[in-house]
Amino acid sequence: MILGIEWNVSSQLIDGWSTPNLYGLLFVTGLIIGFYVIKRMFKAEGVPEEWLDKLLIYVVIATIVGARLGHVFFYDWHIYKQNPIDIFKIWEGGLASHGGAIAILIALYIYSKKVSKKSMWWILDRIVAPIAIAGCFIRLGNLVNHEIIGEPTDLPWGFMFMHESVSNLVEVDGEMVHVYRHPAQLYEALAYLLSFFILLRLYWKTNLKEKSGFIFGLFLIFIFGWRFIIEFVKLGQAERDAGLIINTGQWLSIPFVVAGIIIMVLAWGKRLNIK
Repeated sequence: MILGIEWNVSSQLIDGWSTPNLYGLLFVTGLIIGFYVIKRMFKAEGVPEEWLDKLLIYVVIATIVGARLGHVFFYDWHIYKQNPIDIFKIWEGGLASHGGAIAILIALYIYSKKVSKKSMWWILDRIVAPIAIAGCFIRLGNLVNHEIIGEPTDLPWGFMFMHESVSNLVEVDGEMVHVYRHPAQLYEALAYLLSFFILLRLYWKTNLKEKSGFIFGLFLIFIFGWRFIIEFVKLGQAERDAGLIINTGQWLSIPFVVAGIIIMVLAWGKRLNIK
């Protein structure tokens, strides 16, 4: 007898209503926790309160727009180009962390120029822990949405996703059998939660934030390194991923990990100079 979990949690908060839903509630919860984490940082450093209000606006808009467009263009453009109006249906799911990361970097560069007037590394080192905890809750949202599922597994913590959009039947020796799958969303959520605590400790308990960019570089290695590893047990999110050794999510993660390594090395020698 194979042990496993039958996952039949619904994202609906009100029967028959697609919104509001649990996915959105978890998404917002992650942003709120992240907001209070960086609020404490700003307060400890005597940063003007209006900087925090503007930062929230920049990051929320960049996260939603960037993650959505990342999913649309990196994974499913062949579908969305047929019905462009569906791009706006965020409540149906479909956000890509790589797109969100790119948009947030652009937004924070503008923020550094227009608001803080500090080096971009200053805000990057402080916002990574809040982003990690937000990413944790977003992946929990994916879990309740029954999306970004894993490959079949016989491990005792495998999930059988009961949503009608997920097929639990696979062919084994010519027969169709029910399978449990890796809860890839949960793996990522736990990885991001661990990253959050490590990054937070480095900020508060070490002097690494004085090496501008070091904590941010470590964040890139953590988040996208975990993403690269977990992709091996995750179903590819793009049709072209079928049969590939390295899927789209992994190809998109590699540049971020490499960038993180370079940034950490340069930051250690205090040779970063983005104003």
